Amino acid sequence: MSLEQPVAAEMATPPVEGPRRAAVGFVFVTILLDMLSVGMILPILPKLIESFADNNTADAAKIYGVFGTAWALMQFFASPVLGGLSDRFGRRPVILLSNLGLGLDYILMALAPSLLWLFVGRVISGITSASISTAFAYIADVTPAEKRAAVFGKVGAAFGLGFIFGPAIGGLLGGVDPRLPFWVAAGLSLANALYGFLILPESLPKERRSPFRWKSANPLGALKLLRSNATLAALAVVGFCAEVAHVALPATFVLYSTYRYGWDQVTVGLALAFVGLCTTVVQGFMVAPAVKLLGERRALVVGYGCGALGFAIYALAPTGALFWIGIPVMTIWGIAGPATSGLMTRLVSPDQQGQLQGATTSVNSVAELIGPFLFTMIFAYFIGPNTPLHLPGAPFLLAGALLLLSTLIAASAVAAMKRNQAPQAAPDR
Repeated sequence: MSLEQPVAAEMATPPVEGPRRAAVGFVFVTILLDMLSVGMILPILPKLIESFADNNTADAAKIYGVFGTAWALMQFFASPVLGGLSDRFGRRPVILLSNLGLGLDYILMALAPSLLWLFVGRVISGITSASISTAFAYIADVTPAEKRAAVFGKVGAAFGLGFIFGPAIGGLLGGVDPRLPFWVAAGLSLANALYGFLILPESLPKERRSPFRWKSANPLGALKLLRSNATLAALAVVGFCAEVAHVALPATFVLYSTYRYGWDQVTVGLALAFVGLCTTVVQGFMVAPAVKLLGERRALVVGYGCGALGFAIYALAPTGALFWIGIPVMTIWGIAGPATSGLMTRLVSPDQQGQLQGATTSVNSVAELIGPFLFTMIFAYFIGPNTPLHLPGAPFLLAGALLLLSTLIAASAVAAMKRNQAPQAAPDR
């Protein structure tokens, strides 16, 4: 597939501006409620698992790890399928059915009488949560190509908001009853499904839809789309490296901060809330001005570069106070992700946006599978008794190195993309 074909197809069917704001608003609310629900469950699920494991913390930790792996595997397999279905039948039914399924799944988990049923609920959650990739395809349908990075950034702010308020609300509700957060999460998801049923228009006209093909709706087949263009493949590698680096934070943040700085749960919670706040500010208010001022290539370099610098501060800060300085530096990384996603949507045709988002979500799921094991093992090795170098921040240094690699690949890929577009612009002068 050539670069010119997708661009020409998009120009032939420009998005309608009228319903765009309402549609993007719905997608923002959808992701916010999804992340709020996930955030509410986050502090409660381990304790619920522990109650099924006879209050044995070690056994509960192992089971919780299996639950996390199963969830990521479901994301890996389900994302390209849902993306392909949305390219065939439209975004609206996939998003609404996923919201409905997620709400019913939370009810199942709230009523789960055994660990097995709780595991089944977590598997279903991994499938239904994969609809976020379809939500991003919806944005690509209704937003002009040059504005997608900014809109992706604003919608991405929902992730930060969800993780600011979700754990706090979940902790409060869980103090009343461990099952209550699941009921509230179910109510939010079902209310969002009803809201979307009433107001959400379809974004993909029938004439722009493509047939559903199993060969492209499986994870390996979906990767074929990412290999169809050299720039798209390079940006997919960038996204993968960045996602692996990101996993260093949830995998080792709590372990590292309590081990090195002696932080208690309150301090850890405040730090995570500050991360969420800074992320929301960057994603919601800085992406559009940064891309407009710097251009997409420089925005990528600055974003990934600040992420690498933030990881270096995390790894080398001798005190907890200095560690806090790294948080706002780190979150400037947030301008790079939407810019990368925006560029990728411009490299495929309108009827492949669902496949693209499904493929990138599957790639990210692989990162989420290998990242926790990689970074926790590195952390354990460099604080162990037999290590030749005591370096608790080693996982963050590796994550920073991955972001530097992302910076180099992204800069080269965007430069090549612009060179390929240059001859196309000459006849219009």
